[in-house]
Amino acid sequence: MANSGLWVGILTALTALGASYITSRATLGAALAQARTTTRAQALREQHERRRSTYRELMRCVHEFSAVTWQIEDVDAQQDRESKERLLRQMCSRIGPAVAEMNRAMHEVRLDGPADVSAAADHVRDMARRVESHLKALVNEDGPDHRETYDRAYREFREAYVTFIGLAQKTLEVKDETT
Repeated sequence: MANSGLWVGILTALTALGASYITSRATLGAALAQARTTTRAQALREQHERRRSTYRELMRCVHEFSAVTWQIEDVDAQQDRESKERLLRQMCSRIGPAVAEMNRAMHEVRLDGPADVSAAADHVRDMARRVESHLKALVNEDGPDHRETYDRAYREFREAYVTFIGLAQKTLEVKDETT
């Protein structure tokens, strides 16, 4: 009889050890899964903030570029060709650095991605360069055709910019994956 009590005790102890082992393995697995989830969430949060900051910087550069191009209305308000040329030359001297800043910001967007937003940023920069070249042409050439070409280039620039904003917003959108 004493042997049977001993066996029951050993069996109970082994069952307790087995249950403890299984519980500790499950707890460890849950802790690891939670740690992975937390790390992934933190990485996604950092990526989101980095992208948001990068996109905002490009938007700031676009605004500075646009502030230069909006001065075309001041040019239009001038009565004599000499005043118009002077203002156009001032615009040209300011638009180059604005495009350079936009170029720098576009490369940051390229780094942070994703690819479709990067391509849209690149397109914005390319359209800004077109506006710049048409602005320079206005300095030396007077006439409605050159102005119309400049205006069309500016509209295409704005369309590219609106496309960039839409893609950037879509990228930064937080998706509810519970539904």
